[in-house]
Amino acid sequence: MDQPGTPNLGVSSAESAPALDARAKRTLLWLIAFSFFMQMLDSTIVNTAAPSIAAALAVTPLSIKTALISYTLSLAVFIPLSSWLADRYGTRRVFWAAIAIFTASSLACGLAQNLTMLVAARVVQGFGGAMMMPVGRLAILRSFPKNEFVGAMAFATIPGLIGPAIGPFLGGVFSTWLSWRMIFFVNLPFGLVGLWMTRRHMPDYRAASTTPLDLAGFILFGLGTGGLSWALEQVIEARYAQTVLIGLPAIALLVFYAWRSLRIAHPIVDLHLLRVPSFRIGINGSFTTRLGVGGVYFLLTLLFQVGFGHSPVVAGLLQTPQAIAMLSTRFFVASIIRHFGYRRVLVVNTALAGLMILSFATFDANTPVWRLCTQVFLFGMVMSIQYTAVNTLGFVDLAPAQASMGSAMSSTAQNLSISFGIAFGSLLMAVFLPTGAAGGEAYVGAFHATVIVLGIVTMLSSAVFWRVPRSAAA
Repeated sequence: MDQPGTPNLGVSSAESAPALDARAKRTLLWLIAFSFFMQMLDSTIVNTAAPSIAAALAVTPLSIKTALISYTLSLAVFIPLSSWLADRYGTRRVFWAAIAIFTASSLACGLAQNLTMLVAARVVQGFGGAMMMPVGRLAILRSFPKNEFVGAMAFATIPGLIGPAIGPFLGGVFSTWLSWRMIFFVNLPFGLVGLWMTRRHMPDYRAASTTPLDLAGFILFGLGTGGLSWALEQVIEARYAQTVLIGLPAIALLVFYAWRSLRIAHPIVDLHLLRVPSFRIGINGSFTTRLGVGGVYFLLTLLFQVGFGHSPVVAGLLQTPQAIAMLSTRFFVASIIRHFGYRRVLVVNTALAGLMILSFATFDANTPVWRLCTQVFLFGMVMSIQYTAVNTLGFVDLAPAQASMGSAMSSTAQNLSISFGIAFGSLLMAVFLPTGAAGGEAYVGAFHATVIVLGIVTMLSSAVFWRVPRSAAA
């Protein structure tokens, strides 16, 4: 459950547009906030309904991970296209298309009759989301002067944090008393209002000239990352021959992409930025941390519903404290980083995140609700600090002209790591879950073993941040 609001998208190539008055700026902020809320709500509401979706589609609860992974993977693959499309076709047209695609694919998700249809619709939904958030931030960056930008982004992204706070509960309510399909249909009225507001209030910024699209690089990168994720799926299903047949070519494609991208002028993902130490450490640290953390939210949902037998509503309420903690802690993170510095905060906080994950191994059916909520709340506080610090570390030493590519790479890495985190957590659950086990104590035991491994992996990932330069600004 990542927080929106990472610095984004440079403007050096943009045409100047008529300055917006105060009312137009305020309306733009509400439009962007509206879209952030819709996307962040959708990304969290699905987790609580996963067991209900699995039952309706006649698959195992762990199989729903494919619908979660496909969405974040689609975001990762298509985000690099967002800034090029906005420069080429204009922010208004691209943002309108993004909301339209996201809304239509939400309808398709709700109408899905099997897991394959749901996954396909989630891929398309990820394509819409990949354009929505980056282009929205781009519009704000080009509409507000630098001295107003931070405040504008803070206003626009707060609704995006409210979405995760109510998403788990709404997912439980819909899947218990209405239908799991409502978790996707709820996007329809939001999407229609967003389309109307975009036509009326989104400024149309575009570049005076655009660089050529690195289509070959996009295909290589997309096939490589998609293939690698698919290979992980085969491991979870114990199809080891398919893992090798899919995984090795995927790795080869990514290696070839890396070799090629360093030799052309305008790659879709510019690996030259990895030469900046703080950016490289931010990317690597983000990936290794989320490898341990990325699947925890999904696994907690399975524990509360499949392991403990709670209703989706109760499971959603039990996850709400961590979203509230992330929202409230956000206001203090900047002061913490300024006081202690990036390196100390990230080394200590990553270790704390690992300890909190380890503490989940103490959960059982007799654990008091107050202790469940307290530990989940503390985990949310730690992760709020972690996400804010690691998301901003990569930008402290980048030049303004590098901000656009840096943001695209950072967002892509985040979504890839979330996909791999869910896959890694699901793989561990599959390994520790006895063959033929249907739930109950077997799920609880597998969960305990899984979070122990994930906690250790997260604690070890803190070592990555020992190399954060002392010069990295706090």
